[in-house]
Amino acid sequence: MKGEEIIIDIIGLACLAYGIFVYGVQSGTFTFLLWLALGVFFLLLAVGMHFKIWAKLPRVLRRIVLAVFALAIIVFAAVEGCIVSGFFSEGADDLDYIIVLGAQVYESGPSDVLEYRLDAAYEYLTENEETICIVSGGQGKNEPFAEAEGMYEYLVEKGIPAERILMETESLNTEENLRYSSVYFDTETDTVGIVTNNFHVFRSVHLAKHLGMEHVCGIAAGIDPLYLPNNMLREFFGVGKDLLRGNLFSYSAS
Repeated sequence: MKGEEIIIDIIGLACLAYGIFVYGVQSGTFTFLLWLALGVFFLLLAVGMHFKIWAKLPRVLRRIVLAVFALAIIVFAAVEGCIVSGFFSEGADDLDYIIVLGAQVYESGPSDVLEYRLDAAYEYLTENEETICIVSGGQGKNEPFAEAEGMYEYLVEKGIPAERILMETESLNTEENLRYSSVYFDTETDTVGIVTNNFHVFRSVHLAKHLGMEHVCGIAAGIDPLYLPNNMLREFFGVGKDLLRGNLFSYSAS
């Protein structure tokens, strides 16, 4: 077996193992299927190389396949580059408002992803004592209460005064988080920071601009490194979806 085949086999097995891991920890909805599909693709590619199936295909077909594959890699790299551009956003000082985007909550408290966001919000609020915090998130089908309620309790327990926290409890996705939260401030004059995990900053800030927030910036929270590849893959499709809908680079309010 050639070195290239071994490397592709390893990549395929790694994708399969990571897909099983993602399914086991229930990180994301159906993204584990994408990892399993990638694993199968790379293993089949290795089999094709071993039996020289690729060399037997018509030259025109091989060129088409290579062109499509190259285009896919370019698009994926470009989108992931945009996502990475938001990783180190720290926001500006003394913002009028920050919006903490919701994520999964349990009876026992916030999920790991949401806890990273809340801790980043807590740090910002303690350093900028005049800033008002909006916690945004409704109640999903698998949640015991609205995400905003759990976020409110978490921040209050850490010492943030209740009067500095506003709750938005109806939204069910990022676009709604931002749209419904915007009723609490003037989108044309107030300065606003979007608190979310690093992989989510790019899309969230551009969605906010599309909704008419003229003075908006991102505040990046961290993420468990084990979950980052899955979140990066899922966010690729999130960016693609909003790009096709015209939500990312058109700043006119919709």
